[in-house]
Amino acid sequence: MPRSVNRGLFYLAALAAWQALHLWGPWPSFLVPGPVQVAEALIAGFADGTFLIGIAVTMRRLLLGYALSLVLGTVLGLLIGRVRWMDDTIGSLLLGLQTLPSICWLPLAIIWFGLNERAIQFVVVMGAVLAIAIHTSDGVKNIPPIYVRAGRNLGARGPRLLTGIILPAALPAVLTGAKLGWSFAWRSLMAAELLFVSLGLGQLLMVGRELNDIAQVIAVMVVIIALGLLVDNLVFGRIERRMRRVWGLGAALPGRARGRRAA
Repeated sequence: MPRSVNRGLFYLAALAAWQALHLWGPWPSFLVPGPVQVAEALIAGFADGTFLIGIAVTMRRLLLGYALSLVLGTVLGLLIGRVRWMDDTIGSLLLGLQTLPSICWLPLAIIWFGLNERAIQFVVVMGAVLAIAIHTSDGVKNIPPIYVRAGRNLGARGPRLLTGIILPAALPAVLTGAKLGWSFAWRSLMAAELLFVSLGLGQLLMVGRELNDIAQVIAVMVVIIALGLLVDNLVFGRIERRMRRVWGLGAALPGRARGRRAA
C-alpha cells in the first residue's frame, strides 16, 4: 500500500478517535474540544491575523537563535572532536550542561539581559548549541582513522583536511545534531515565550489558557506541529535524502528496496 494512503488512513483514524473522545469521553466536552472546534479556532486565528503575527515573531526568533547555535555548535564540536585537551575540559562540561532543562537558563538570562529579546535568544541558543556540539564531536571522534591518514597522504592539511575529509565523514552525525538542535530550539523558545509576555505562539498558548479557550490552545499546538513537519520535510528531509544518495544508502529505505525488488 502506498505511503500516502497509509498516512491518510492513519490520520483519519486519529481524527475519528479524537472526535470519539470529545463526544463520549469521561470528562466535560469543553475540556477536550473536537476537531471541528479546533478547526474553527484555526480559521479564526488566521482570519484576524493573530496566528500570522505569532508565527512571524516566533520564526524570526527561532531562525536567528538556531542559526547562531548551528554555527557555534558545529565549530565547537569540531574543535572538541579534534583537540584532546578541549575534549577533556569543555567536552565534559557540555555533557554536564546538557542535563539541564533549557528553561533553567531563563532566570539567568533575565538577570543578565533583562526582560527583552536578548534573554529569549540566549535561552534558544543554550537549548540548541549543546546538542549540536555534542553530536558533531561524536561524529568527528567516530571517523575511521584511515580516512584522516589517507587524506594526509594525499597532501590534505589544516583547513583542507577539515573541509575535505573530516567534515564530510562526520556529516551524518552533524545532521543528526542539527535536527536535534532544531527541536531543542523550538522547546526552549516555547518555554521562554510561555513565561515571558511577548508576541509569539507561546503567548497565544498562554492567552488561550487564561481565557480557558482549550480550542485555541490545541490550535496553536497544531500550528507548531505543522511548522515542525514543514521544516523537517523541506529542509532536513531533503538534505538526508541527498546525503543517502551520495553515500549510496538509498537502498536502505524500505519503500525503495521493495520498489527495486518489484522491478
